[in-house]
Amino acid sequence: MTVNEFNKCVDDYSDGLYRFVLKNTKDVDKAKDIMQDTFEKFWHKKDEVQQGKEKSYLFTTAYHTFIDLTRREKKKGKFSEVVENNFTYSTQYTGLQEVLENALNQLPADQKSVILLRDYEGYAYDEIAEITGLSESQVKVYIFRGRKFLQQYLGSIEQIL
Repeated sequence: MTVNEFNKCVDDYSDGLYRFVLKNTKDVDKAKDIMQDTFEKFWHKKDEVQQGKEKSYLFTTAYHTFIDLTRREKKKGKFSEVVENNFTYSTQYTGLQEVLENALNQLPADQKSVILLRDYEGYAYDEIAEITGLSESQVKVYIFRGRKFLQQYLGSIEQIL
């Protein structure tokens, strides 16, 4: 596909594609971003797209880009839902960090490492299994046992504070 043919596809399909994306997103800025990503992907694959299949490729790519964007946004929280007090830092020493470190140090090495990977670093079970070389079910068992121990060791949070 030549540059002129690519530009002709952009001219022919951009309006309909934009309406399609805008109808799904209901946000002008997101629609523009999806359009830009779609045409960028089309440019990179221009030689692989069959002649006459450009329209279906563009709409399919735009749809998948829209789905990816909405999935990414679901994982993010809305800024309006943030409670500021939950994220403030106090310079007053409470000793809580020290208590938590002591509790974690009581755990066996395997349990400690999987709990740190899961709860502090945010890795998924399968990623932890790959990192540690354990099976996924063993990772889940270690996390369960470690959390159970920490719950018993720490008691309720009110007693610590």
